[in-house]
Amino acid sequence: MGMSPDVRPQNVPAQQQSWPGRTSEMDPRPDHGEDGYTGRERLVGKRALITGGDSGIGRATAIAFAKEGADVAVAYLPEEQVDAEETRAAVHAVGKECVLVATDLRTEQANLELAAAAVDALGGVDVLVNNAGFQMAHTGGITDFPSGQLEQVFETNVFASFWLTKALVPHLGPGSSVIFTTSIQAFDPSEPLLDYAATKAALNNLMVNLAAELGPKGIRVNAVAPGPIWTPLIPSTFDAAKVQDFGTDTPLGRPGQPVEVAAAFVFLASDEASYVSGTVLGVTGGRAVF
Repeated sequence: MGMSPDVRPQNVPAQQQSWPGRTSEMDPRPDHGEDGYTGRERLVGKRALITGGDSGIGRATAIAFAKEGADVAVAYLPEEQVDAEETRAAVHAVGKECVLVATDLRTEQANLELAAAAVDALGGVDVLVNNAGFQMAHTGGITDFPSGQLEQVFETNVFASFWLTKALVPHLGPGSSVIFTTSIQAFDPSEPLLDYAATKAALNNLMVNLAAELGPKGIRVNAVAPGPIWTPLIPSTFDAAKVQDFGTDTPLGRPGQPVEVAAAFVFLASDEASYVSGTVLGVTGGRAVF
């Protein structure tokens, strides 16, 4: 892959942002592979739709896909336009197409429109990365759970992934790949992420069922389960004290960088993973995924 992220144990400075967070305000700035990732022509000719591709893991995946030879469409919330344009600039810098589609994915109609826009703009879709996600830490317990948060988390994380996959399956041919972003939270849930952890477990289950259903069509379905990765979601959904300790409880002693997760998506989207389906690939800094 040809990248060399800082692998030394490190603490992130205490910081906090309003949701959904901005990459430019993060300290240190996340590594999306703009400079360090070297492609190996593993996705030449492929067309990918990536949700939540404006920042974090989604941005790193878009950049890595482009450096591997793919054209991409990126879905993002309208309020994340600035970050999305940075993603597009990074993809264009390596000579690949990047189509931006601003949308809130919390309705089935929005996902139908997104699928149609991506297929039209790219001439088809070969890889779907269901990556968009929402979390908000809550320490008050279930009896004090905020009204409306459960709906927002499930609509964003589970319903949108279901609806978008449903809309795109008719356009996917043999050799296509569907990849879900799940989480270490599906296996080792944290109490402040009660609802978020449940959505990630649901996505793992959905992935297994879809792998069984779509396998006879030659469509592979897998998931990537990140651990603590340094993205705008972290300072915008945790308090400053939690951010300062972020990732230090892993065996590797540090948070991961988005580019380190993108490599897993590249593998699963590539023809090198032609016999890999129905599995979860953990990128967790040493925390167990099983």
